[in-house]
Amino acid sequence: MRAVRLDRAGGPEVLEIATVPVPEPGPGQVRIRHHAIGLNFIDIYQRDGLYPLTYPTGLGLEAAGVVEAVGEGVTRFAVGDRIAYANGPPGAYAEAHVVHQDRAVRLPGDIAFETAAAAMLKGMTAEYLVQRVFHVKQGDAILVHAAAGGVGLILCQWAQSLGATVIGTVGSEAKAELARSHGCDHVILYDREDVAAQVREITAGEGVAVAYDSVGAATLEASLSSLHRRGMFVTYGNASGPVPPLEPLRLSRGGSLFMTRPTLFDYVATPEELDASAQALFAVIRSGQVKIEIGQTFALDQVRQAHEALAGRKTVGSTLLAP
Repeated sequence: MRAVRLDRAGGPEVLEIATVPVPEPGPGQVRIRHHAIGLNFIDIYQRDGLYPLTYPTGLGLEAAGVVEAVGEGVTRFAVGDRIAYANGPPGAYAEAHVVHQDRAVRLPGDIAFETAAAAMLKGMTAEYLVQRVFHVKQGDAILVHAAAGGVGLILCQWAQSLGATVIGTVGSEAKAELARSHGCDHVILYDREDVAAQVREITAGEGVAVAYDSVGAATLEASLSSLHRRGMFVTYGNASGPVPPLEPLRLSRGGSLFMTRPTLFDYVATPEELDASAQALFAVIRSGQVKIEIGQTFALDQVRQAHEALAGRKTVGSTLLAP
């Protein structure tokens, strides 16, 4: 089968298309023949070495397809089942992949493979952010950076459906329009406007209850300065580089702020948590409250171009690879 392989950390140039043996599932594992593959910022962090891997390795954590082989002791799935996964191990950039049964979920017949591959990791991230890291409720004002990105579009819609006033930041007028059509009540162009000042103006000086920040270093101060007293800073990504060390007194000076650096994998650590998060996601998609925006699809052999586009913030919504 065809698969992406890399033998060192680096830029998109380290990604190579190779012909490799089709993997056989071991005990408790299933092999999925992919129909669609998700592309995520965590893939870039793993590729460039921010999140170290053991080489040589595959790449990619998310895909959807059909079970074509099962290992000894598998009880969760059978050959022919439609399934999806979003938390590895790395190797989803391939025509097929082997994952443990406890890391995959059954895909309902009314959820397309492409939708699942575009939504699993990003959508379950949105789920734990608005329902478990911070419980967004009616009347909350929230700030979402990168509001036109894959997670951002889902997060904004989900939060709006819960009754929140959603303030998003984006980098262009085109992305602003997309964010407005996907749950953003107010949009700030971060490279033209003072984000914190605009947030204060929108909220009549009060600030937001929570700032969801996937950008990292470049937006740290804007996020902290946008929060109201006892607000929460949620830093869950590093698109502009990791957040630098932060003095605890900065949180005190900001109004007894809270800060957390969550990751999806700690919120879907058990099969029960994984199933509950996925079912919540499928339910909001099915209800129409959250629409999944697939902005672009690349062929597997265009993986370098896909990474360049994502890292260069030239994508909107979710990005797929076609196996």
